Amino acid sequence: MKPIIPAERLSSISEYYFSTKLKEVADMNAKGMNVISLGIGSPDLPPSKETVEALCRSASEPTAHGYQPYVGIPELRTAFATWYKKWFGVELNPVNEIQPLIGSKEGILHISLAFLNPGDGVLVPNPGYPTYSSVSKLVQADVLTYDLDENNHWQPDFDALEQMDLSNVKLMWVNYPNMPTGASATPELFEKLVAFGKKHGIVIINDNPYSFILNENRLSILQVEGAKDICIELNSMSKSHNMPGWRMGLLASNPQFIQWVLKVKSNIDSGQFKPMQVAAIAALNNSEEWHSEMNINLYKKRRFLAEEIMKALDCTFDATQVGMFLWGKISHKYGNSGELADKVLYESKVFITPGFIFGNKGDRYIRISLCANEKTLAEALERVKHLAIVDQQ
Repeated sequence: MKPIIPAERLSSISEYYFSTKLKEVADMNAKGMNVISLGIGSPDLPPSKETVEALCRSASEPTAHGYQPYVGIPELRTAFATWYKKWFGVELNPVNEIQPLIGSKEGILHISLAFLNPGDGVLVPNPGYPTYSSVSKLVQADVLTYDLDENNHWQPDFDALEQMDLSNVKLMWVNYPNMPTGASATPELFEKLVAFGKKHGIVIINDNPYSFILNENRLSILQVEGAKDICIELNSMSKSHNMPGWRMGLLASNPQFIQWVLKVKSNIDSGQFKPMQVAAIAALNNSEEWHSEMNINLYKKRRFLAEEIMKALDCTFDATQVGMFLWGKISHKYGNSGELADKVLYESKVFITPGFIFGNKGDRYIRISLCANEKTLAEALERVKHLAIVDQQ
């Protein structure tokens, strides 16, 4: 039989880190090791009561189970537009400036397929979300990393960018509030990014799912005048509305960009379950009190415990960072983040994320997820305190 071999593009990527590491954690748990996972950012609490009730009501309707429009139901697009106006002060036309997504992660692929030819350049942050690089490689684009540094508040160095050969660059990925570093953007940064994109003909995509978590200064790159001409913003309900498994997100931009992405998307999926869209509308109407209690007060208590874990591991961190993770710099006594993360996993049975998975600029950092309740975080703290004591002996 002639050997079957996969596409060459698979040789350029590896299985997602969390896909492989969580298998190991699951195996450890199967052996009774009771590993505490502080790795991924999957909210552990349910959406609002109104959201779940809306899902159930809609799902009970006999006509709710057919195929839905690729552009989402009009009521959902209107709800997204109202939400953007309320929280970001951004005007979006629900008819042609919003595209609902099956989670914003799929938007990364759709945008890449819509804009990139093989060999086109893509600017990807280092450290940054690994999917930006892996998807770029899957579509056979050239990945050009640009460094983010804590001494520059984890913002792009525009002088360094201008020294690069940008002649073939089509896209630039940015992510503020930043993951993994928790750094916030400023209006001035977004203005610089819009001007940079227009100067070089580079589409700027801001991936913006963390605006609500421990953050009351919510920004959108679309707030900048003329940003829609050259920018796309991705957003998601996974973090802000406790809906990670629902896969509800959106893409906002100018009508032409939306149409190009829709041409790709309509050939890949068949829309979202209508009851989930109806429920998303209910979630987008959550009260300010719900958001404050869930995204500020609850995470503030968890963040305190995560900071204590960082201190117990002799790590330092920026107390002003936002989002649902805590990013910390490791002590000089550890060779790299992988060494510390493995030590914590195998000796304390606590899974934390090593920063190297986000690029070599993250090699001296670790990340702790706040998606665990206070009791679990307190138990993790006690475990790593024991690790620290043993290590000092």
